[in-house]
Amino acid sequence: MINIKEDERLNKLNHSCAHLLAQAVKHLYPNAKFWVGPVIEEGFYYDIDLGDVTLTEEDLPKIEKEMKKISKDGKRIVRHEISKSEALDMFKDDPYKIDLINNMDEDSTVISCYTQGDFTDLCRGPHVESVKEIKYFKLIKFSGAYWKGDSKNKMLQRIYGICFENEEDLNKHIQALEEAKERDHRKLGKDLGIYMMSDLVGRGLPMYLPNGFILWNLLETYIRDKEIKRGYLHVQTPPLGNVNLYKTSGHLEHYKDAMFPIMQVEDEEYVLRPMNCPHHMVIYGNEIHSYRDLPLRIAEIARDCRYESSGSLKGVERVRTFCQNDSHIFCTPEQIESEFKNVVDLILEVYKELNIKDFKFELALRDPEDKVKFHQDDEMWNTAENALRKILDEIGIPYEEKIGDAAFYGPKLDVQVKPAVGNEFSLSTCQIDFCLPAKFELTYVDKDGSKKTPVVLHRAVFGSIDRTIAYYLEETKGNLPLWLAPKQVVILPVNNEYHMEYATEIKNLLADNNIRVELDQREEKLSYKMRETQTRKIPLTLILGDKERDSRTISYRCFGSQETTTLSIDEFLKMIKDNIDNKKYTL
Repeated sequence: MINIKEDERLNKLNHSCAHLLAQAVKHLYPNAKFWVGPVIEEGFYYDIDLGDVTLTEEDLPKIEKEMKKISKDGKRIVRHEISKSEALDMFKDDPYKIDLINNMDEDSTVISCYTQGDFTDLCRGPHVESVKEIKYFKLIKFSGAYWKGDSKNKMLQRIYGICFENEEDLNKHIQALEEAKERDHRKLGKDLGIYMMSDLVGRGLPMYLPNGFILWNLLETYIRDKEIKRGYLHVQTPPLGNVNLYKTSGHLEHYKDAMFPIMQVEDEEYVLRPMNCPHHMVIYGNEIHSYRDLPLRIAEIARDCRYESSGSLKGVERVRTFCQNDSHIFCTPEQIESEFKNVVDLILEVYKELNIKDFKFELALRDPEDKVKFHQDDEMWNTAENALRKILDEIGIPYEEKIGDAAFYGPKLDVQVKPAVGNEFSLSTCQIDFCLPAKFELTYVDKDGSKKTPVVLHRAVFGSIDRTIAYYLEETKGNLPLWLAPKQVVILPVNNEYHMEYATEIKNLLADNNIRVELDQREEKLSYKMRETQTRKIPLTLILGDKERDSRTISYRCFGSQETTTLSIDEFLKMIKDNIDNKKYTL
């Protein structure tokens, strides 16, 4: 979908449509007061205080109807530049606008407002010439939003919309939104019983249900087995640590805003860990190491906790507790290139097997002008960034450089994936670090007997298992490949009285071969049960009747297909095991 914010014409059109929305709301709700109505990538929104009125789904069409009525009037949109005192007088009845005005510097800011008919709004602009140009729009949804994003402030009502220059583009966008709804992992997660959220447990704290835990466990086992084959040594560390651990690592200084508050326990202070590297540094330092021990690849499937504002939470894609498949590779400077190449090779291998095709590499570098975010050591940064560039150039991977996106301790390679819907995000990462090993005074004994400081590669293939689940649900529309499906096969006897014995035999045979199988014994119509298997997105539905029982065969349908295929028991078992063992993407 097009980025409205970056398209100059659509930006102006959507900005104007936000004012049209506000004018319509003012007509319908005369006591409404307005905060801000910016253009965003997906269109626009306006935050509104409606007093005691709470919007419902039925209200959006009413507001749209009023917007269309105003648009047909064709009033011109006129800009006025006013003084601060004039602005304060003009908007004296709206405390939200007064707050905006009071924070403006009259000497450096041109204060302007735009008038269209009976409505005037404070705004920088620009806008289209007339409301007549605002024809093709749609109000998408509404939600709550705290004033200024602060949970201590009043909850306002946020209305989202979109506007295009013609009906065809609007309809295409609406169709894309419907597709996005069907792919939204939050909907799929609920419909397929993957995970749940509860305000009683806490926002951003997902709980994985039986189907979700099967999927989780399959991904965890998959990536751990990959790592073990490549020489990674798995450990387990606690999900919190003494505050001194994070003072030593520098996270408390550079990452405090993303960490949960410090807890006082007897005479010590603890904090929920936001990442695993400090723990792994301590593990490395537990023993004396020789250059012969390196590279040492420490790995962990580890749960971390990070403070995310409630407005940024999104299903299991963005949460307050998540599970990384994390690793820290301790190596000599001479081993950096080979280890980094091995990490990239592992990422590409996993992406190929999981059918992740739309991705790109970004080299995240520090901003030398930022003296707060990044560890201050120019020599270290120059060495690390040049080493990483050299490695990527030698591997031959195309990449984009992103200034200011590095970790506080070193540059990194991020792999950005483009999901079927929504914006791209970082899934995998590999970071080169000369900083933390020195902070923890880590060493190894080199060939000449001298003590040297190792280099560390921070690496995650699944940025988090949670985010990978979100991505994969949306990418497949919940139609997971057979090897990842929580329930792989459901068996439907045509008639429970005559076919249950054979169906039970097949169920036991499949279960003995580690196939996740379910036998539907309910006294429901076969057509009803078949429709339900489609709703649940079960990959294979077996229909067993007289013909199958008497010939000792299996008739099955694949998800989304009306075609029935019949195989011998051995042929079916061979087919399904081959598909699972080779992690095929389709049946």
